[in-house]
Amino acid sequence: MRVILASNRGTVMELGITPIVTSGLVMQLLAGSKIIEVDNNVREDRALLNGAQKLLGILIAVGEAVAYVLSGMYGSVGQLGVGNAILIILQLCFAGIIVICLDELLQKGYGLGSGISLFIATNICETIIWKAFSPTTINSGRGAEFEGAVIALFHLLITRTDKVRALREAFYRQNLPNVTNLLATVLIFLIVIYFQGFRVVLPVRSKNARGQQGSYPIKLFYTSNMPIILQSALVSNLYFISQLLHRKYSGNFFVNLLGKWKESEYGGQSIPVGGIAYYITAPSSLADMAANPFHALFYLVFMLSACALFSKTWIEVSGSSARDVAKQLKEQQMVMPGHRESNLQKELNRYIPTAAAFGGMCIGALTVLADFMGAIGSGTGILLAVTIIYQYFETFEKERASELGFFGF
Repeated sequence: MRVILASNRGTVMELGITPIVTSGLVMQLLAGSKIIEVDNNVREDRALLNGAQKLLGILIAVGEAVAYVLSGMYGSVGQLGVGNAILIILQLCFAGIIVICLDELLQKGYGLGSGISLFIATNICETIIWKAFSPTTINSGRGAEFEGAVIALFHLLITRTDKVRALREAFYRQNLPNVTNLLATVLIFLIVIYFQGFRVVLPVRSKNARGQQGSYPIKLFYTSNMPIILQSALVSNLYFISQLLHRKYSGNFFVNLLGKWKESEYGGQSIPVGGIAYYITAPSSLADMAANPFHALFYLVFMLSACALFSKTWIEVSGSSARDVAKQLKEQQMVMPGHRESNLQKELNRYIPTAAAFGGMCIGALTVLADFMGAIGSGTGILLAVTIIYQYFETFEKERASELGFFGF
């Protein structure tokens, strides 16, 4: 039964996703920066890159699982016993292998999009639904309360004689999800969906086929959710290293500078209370922001600058910069009406770098807004969920349009 302790630090599927996401980003950055040579037009090169990514993901999963157990994250190895410690390591590693297999299943054509993106969105949506409708009761000092915000609202209205006070408590209760958090989550969802429609459409036409017109849309979120994924991966790995070091060397100055941690009263998870890890974590409430405005300001600056920087970097390493797009359009014999072919890259440079940097800052700003409003699932999680679900919607619409075209409709 000790193996179930793995769930105290996040589900095994969450811990299985992190190494795979990290390995994918590492391989993409290595290929984009030309440290490793990969020709995406060659099938063998793509297969080798895919295999290397999966192998690296498994190695990272094994390394993180061993580090988690040996550091005492689930209790000391002496108390667990060698057998239980090995079982926990195998459980965490097996979660990573399951994620790889399911992702491969979807990418082979048995589903839409990326399996990793689907798992991330599902995990975040599950968190939101659970915190809205959880029937679990928790005693926070005011008597037994339901964890779910919606269920708690009806429970308080039914059981309390003072209905105004019951409503106030349901909307503003501390340490547990409340109705205000739920409404903030819905509002952020709608704002992100609204911003998804912001784009600049550049007209293009074929040099060879007369009358063949087209367009190249440049979205405000040009790099989609990649800035927030990169920022999340950076913060997750920093948390991981900081927690491990703090458990072993909590008295060291440099370890405390990286992050101080303590056990949360609710949920049993560790939370940062000092150091860099604390300042790159969103304030827990408006009262926390008022008590420590420097923390809120540092978090705001960090999110905006990190997302803008990662977005600018990503277009260079992922083959979506103005130079790469101009090259692709030239290969397709496409030109912009009213512009010389030699000026194509210059014209794209007016839009793409600005869309990447400003779009990244907008994503960072929306993440901060969600965190400051107390949205359920964290600002990072909501941004990831909305952008991933919107990508699936666009993919579904493209598939539907191609099928209708095939049948002559």
